[in-house]
Amino acid sequence: MKLLTFEHQDSEYLGALIDREVINLSASAPREISFSSMQNFIEAGKPALDRAYEILASGTAEKASDQINWLAPLPLPAQIRDCLSFEEHLKNAFESAIKLSAMGTDNPIKAEQELRASGQFDIPGVWYQQPLYYKANRFSVAQSGKDILWPEYSKIMDFELEMACVIGKKGKDITKNNAEDHIFGYTIYNDFSARDAQMLESPGMLGPAKGKDFEDSIILGPVIVTKDEIDDPYNLRMQARINGETWCDNNSNTIHWTFSDMIAHISMGETLYPGEVIGSGTVGLGCGLEHLRFLNDGDIVELEIEKIGIISNKVIKIKSD
Repeated sequence: MKLLTFEHQDSEYLGALIDREVINLSASAPREISFSSMQNFIEAGKPALDRAYEILASGTAEKASDQINWLAPLPLPAQIRDCLSFEEHLKNAFESAIKLSAMGTDNPIKAEQELRASGQFDIPGVWYQQPLYYKANRFSVAQSGKDILWPEYSKIMDFELEMACVIGKKGKDITKNNAEDHIFGYTIYNDFSARDAQMLESPGMLGPAKGKDFEDSIILGPVIVTKDEIDDPYNLRMQARINGETWCDNNSNTIHWTFSDMIAHISMGETLYPGEVIGSGTVGLGCGLEHLRFLNDGDIVELEIEKIGIISNKVIKIKSD
């Protein structure tokens, strides 16, 4: 099932997308608390999903008005963690970092050679030992279609094409073999990034902070596709287009650490809760840094993942007075 959150006349509703029509699940089951929001629906588990299928099959489900505003499917996640699970992205990002670091020197070619030889930009061994992640700002989630204001402190704006899973069942010390039982569904994740701020703060060995944390920096959507609708999450085409030009055409089958790996690692000694979001990290070639091309004022970023949909946002640079 493709589930969404939408707004109509200043109220939020849970919906299901069926053949391009939005079914208002909240109105179709007004007395059932599990249908009052996406978070409540996720927490209610399989009985709520089964009930939703019953409502849709009954033929009596209420269609939503045409005058609705789509919101992020999970407007305020319980928690967000973003992992770094695609080796190709990491290799490309380090190569770009070498080139960017060498550009400002008197002899860029020599500087590149020295930086490569230094090992400073080699993939750290720990990346191959365990999934790595950071906790993102759950209050910075926005929806597809919203204009994203480029923070004034940044001159280099970027996007990141990621897939995310949404946790559906509480658990601690979850094994890799049981991890899929804790997944509710999947969505698209755009991790907008202020690259210059990120580069400045990264030597501090904390964060990322202002490189990632600004208003509306995380786009989720357009829907959450429940796990039962995606047979293989590791064989999905992933594409990024800027102003209609394809910058990335890759596949989730290039992932190194699966969501099961991530869940098993994250839940060690720590409880995961329904409504938490775990990002995959950027797929290879899924950001401007890897191409040494960055966003301009007014650019439209369109990200697509097979079987999930498309999210699209325009970036607007704030003009200083």
